[in-house]
Amino acid sequence: QVQLVESGGGLVQAGDSLRLSCAASGRAFSNKPVGWFRRAPGKEREFVAAISWGGGITYYADSVKGRFTISRHNAKNTVYLQMNSLKTEDTAVYYCAAGRSISTNVYDYDNWGQGTQVTVSS
Repeated sequence: QVQLVESGGGLVQAGDSLRLSCAASGRAFSNKPVGWFRRAPGKEREFVAAISWGGGITYYADSVKGRFTISRHNAKNTVYLQMNSLKTEDTAVYYCAAGRSISTNVYDYDNWGQGTQVTVSS
């Protein structure tokens, strides 16, 4: 079992940057792909970005491509989401999750963190 804890959220203005961290404890985290998802008020959880266990493969939602970058440091058991040029529509609770295979599908991930709030004001 992998336990995940997100951090780095906060209140920022449009155009600012934030870096989210997903710290893991437990077994075999470095062997698992990790995804970031988000849930905005009144909306379903949606895919943001994902990274393979080795970091060589990444996926991004079209809405964040070119602005967000996912990376991982397996020796630190941490995955990052660098978010630049933030927009008000990026406001959401952001979750990281470890899965069985790299995917954009929420159902392919079985270990989830509690989430961190990101609020972008205009």
